[in-house]
Amino acid sequence: MEQKLLLTPGPTPIPPEVSSRMAEGMIGHRSNDFNKLMENIQPGLKAILGTKNPVAILSSSGTSALETAMVNLVRPDESIVIIVSGSFGDRFRNIAKTYPFEVHVYDVEWGQAADPGRFKEFLDTKENVKAVFSQSCETSTAVIHPLNELGEAVKSYSSETLFIVDGVSIVGGMTFDMEQDNIDCLVTGSQKALMLPPGLAFVAMNDTARQKASDNDLPRFYLDINRYFKALEEHSTPFTPAVSLIQGLEKVLETYREEGIENVFERHRNMRDMLRAGLRALDLTMLVADEHASPTVTAFQSSEDELKVIKNKLKSEHQITIAGGQKDLKGKILRIGHMGYMFPHDMIRVLTAIEAILTDYRNENYYGRAVAAAQEAYYGEL
Repeated sequence: MEQKLLLTPGPTPIPPEVSSRMAEGMIGHRSNDFNKLMENIQPGLKAILGTKNPVAILSSSGTSALETAMVNLVRPDESIVIIVSGSFGDRFRNIAKTYPFEVHVYDVEWGQAADPGRFKEFLDTKENVKAVFSQSCETSTAVIHPLNELGEAVKSYSSETLFIVDGVSIVGGMTFDMEQDNIDCLVTGSQKALMLPPGLAFVAMNDTARQKASDNDLPRFYLDINRYFKALEEHSTPFTPAVSLIQGLEKVLETYREEGIENVFERHRNMRDMLRAGLRALDLTMLVADEHASPTVTAFQSSEDELKVIKNKLKSEHQITIAGGQKDLKGKILRIGHMGYMFPHDMIRVLTAIEAILTDYRNENYYGRAVAAAQEAYYGEL
């Protein structure tokens, strides 16, 4: 039987060497061995998240990092703005509804990137906004927002307003520079481009955000980020961590160094370009414009019946799993993940399979079209 291929936008495949590292055996989380492990992983984490400051690690899901950012960086009754362009922007909105914040929502059409000029106009109509929340990559639509321009808009409104970014589905697959993009807080999770199982969340904050978290009197316990940064001073965690996942993380960071971090990012861009070229050669429509297309996930459109056939036959006949649309886009798109432990040959495999499926479904010969277009995109880039 053909080997299974998981091409969802999370969870993603785990490299064998990372699985082996996680299986080496447990160490005490209050031991010198664990302290050394925590110390060793910080330089790699800082590089991937684009920060000079320590990165906190929570043993929980990516959603916990979103909530951690909110409950530590917003005080009761403060005003915030949330950019909502898909299902995960909507999650930020739902988290905010749980707390006593004044919430303003900047809605963006699903599949579109936020327009910095229009966003600034919206922001300027609001009073006393203390934080702006956005995705970097909206996983449900495969769009990336122009973080640099959005960060400039936030800081032109007020230098004291925090810019908080959800990077769950793209950190590790794209360059980040928190200082350059005016990002005060960047969060992510382990199960996407970072090539680990679900169960770790990461929070990076600059000094301004750290001070706001320290001064905040909103009650929290497990999600109190001050505890995590305090424990990091001794290369530890405030609560029992997911030790084996952190061991695996050390190996992940080694693989980034061996491949070269810029080469990792280039690989992600190449997979995106291959996939988009191949899908277009099959007369499938991209949801997102090229200039805002994510290097970690691609969404394409067709009729509901055809999308159902593609998704089902990929799994039943070709052992390939991809993802459907969520909420407003359910039945309207399919999403293919290309992040972490994925490579150009994986894009060729899925495109070859879709060629066969569409040749049968449409009763027209599509063999070779997508593969040729993908190879041209890849070798043209090189």
